[in-house]
Amino acid sequence: MSAIKNVTLVGGSGRLGSFVLDKLLASNKFNVQVLKRAGSSSTFAAGTKVVEADFEDVESLKAAFQGQDAVASLIGDAGVLSQKLMVDAAVAAGVKRFLPSNFGSNMSNPNSRKLPVFGRKIIVEDYLIEKSKTTELTYSFVYVGGFTDFALRNKVIMDFSKYTPTIFNGGDSQFSTTSMPTVGDAVVGVLSHPAETRNRPVYVSEIILTQNQLLAVAKKIAPGKPWAPVNVDLDVVVAGAKERFAQGIHDLPTVIPILLKSIVDPEYGVKFTENDNELLGIKGKTEEYLVELITPLIN
Repeated sequence: MSAIKNVTLVGGSGRLGSFVLDKLLASNKFNVQVLKRAGSSSTFAAGTKVVEADFEDVESLKAAFQGQDAVASLIGDAGVLSQKLMVDAAVAAGVKRFLPSNFGSNMSNPNSRKLPVFGRKIIVEDYLIEKSKTTELTYSFVYVGGFTDFALRNKVIMDFSKYTPTIFNGGDSQFSTTSMPTVGDAVVGVLSHPAETRNRPVYVSEIILTQNQLLAVAKKIAPGKPWAPVNVDLDVVVAGAKERFAQGIHDLPTVIPILLKSIVDPEYGVKFTENDNELLGIKGKTEEYLVELITPLIN
């Protein structure tokens, strides 16, 4: 496959998209343009090429994608299904590669694919797979596990603030995680190796953790604190969350436990025993990184 040079980033002002944009620009490998929804108030640094399109109009999207080799989408959950039109527009414009906004859990795992929070993302993945069979458009699904920095700072994996962190199912399950800046490095790596990453999942595992390992690091940082971890059955928590989700309740207290299932439960392919770190130029993190993250989280 020929080299990728012109890249469109969708969702470049978002929590994760901003990191990806920074890494794409810093690599100096690509001509990068940011696509934003017509009428959006999103702003970008001076010198950033920005184009607008109507995300519900395939012709508008096609015009934005003309001359582009790749589209990397970091669109938020509310706009996930609009990526189907983007795929159609990418095909019409002759785009070579599409990276959908599925960064995170291992959705090639059949258990993960059944989780209700991923329903719309699975639709987009399946749509891309079918399009790749009959058109020149190819895809890469980039799976990075949980976002290490975001998950710890936002108390998703563990909450250290009151010294009573929740430990799920014993806390010894190993799971892969990756920091958000490194997701940007992964996107750069995928687009720099289009042949090797063509039409397949790409796995990035910056560090493999357990909850007990995280607790041990916290105790090492603050040995004098009254640590009293609480053991909880994750399946019970998730069952309640699924019931609420089915009732149309999609708030964070409902969604996070279901996402957590796909991050830490071994039956969901959470430990990437094989990964593409070397191909993509991704370097692993050490316990020193965990200390850096956790220290400010302990009161």
